[in-house]
Amino acid sequence: MEIIIVENYKELSQKAAEIFLNQLNIKLNSVFGLSTGSTPVGLYNKVVELYKKGGYDFSFVKTFNLDEYYLISSENKNSYHFFMNDVLFNHINVDKKNIFIPDGEVKDCDAFCDWYEKEISNNPIDLQILGIGENGHIGFNEPGSSLDSKTRLVDLSPETIKINSRFFDDKNNIPRQAITMGIDTILKAKNILFLASGAKKAKAVYDMIYGNISLDCPASALQRHKKVLVILDKDAAELLK
Repeated sequence: MEIIIVENYKELSQKAAEIFLNQLNIKLNSVFGLSTGSTPVGLYNKVVELYKKGGYDFSFVKTFNLDEYYLISSENKNSYHFFMNDVLFNHINVDKKNIFIPDGEVKDCDAFCDWYEKEISNNPIDLQILGIGENGHIGFNEPGSSLDSKTRLVDLSPETIKINSRFFDDKNNIPRQAITMGIDTILKAKNILFLASGAKKAKAVYDMIYGNISLDCPASALQRHKKVLVILDKDAAELLK
């Protein structure tokens, strides 16, 4: 892994946006793997800002999102469909038919996950954006997930449900499951851009980098990948040697 430590979240987002747009400059029809949550919001905001200034074209790009809650409507403000449209897709000239996000209402999950996996296989991801959960999850691959896992329906851990509950007004509506790319799926990306911000992520970041490759910290599987660029702010990096 190559590790870059920056002063704060603003610098992290700026650096990440530069890398993201550099990939687009290298390859106009790049395939991006995208993540959600609070960490990549600054990256997406910066990409939109620079796009509006001119010089960037997303019309040939394809995107695959890591995950989506299940069961949830794409119109729900807490869905990742809504999130991605709100922070990125509605503000750039990406072709809607080239946007792939897991279907949170699909009836046959197994068939859908097989289809999603094949679409990624047929369109290898050039740059995968990743964050990390406080328990070391990537995507919704919770601790205990197989390192050989593919796209699938998973149960969310009580810890993840608790952390995500802040986004839902009615606790009865908090999703307990999600469709997620598997760890093996993520590792097939040609390049991975890993982002972490804040002291709450410091222990998970430490375990990812220095710990043994273990089911207890799914992100530790990234040690197997040849091209991982890690960008951390000082708080997320506070435990590093």
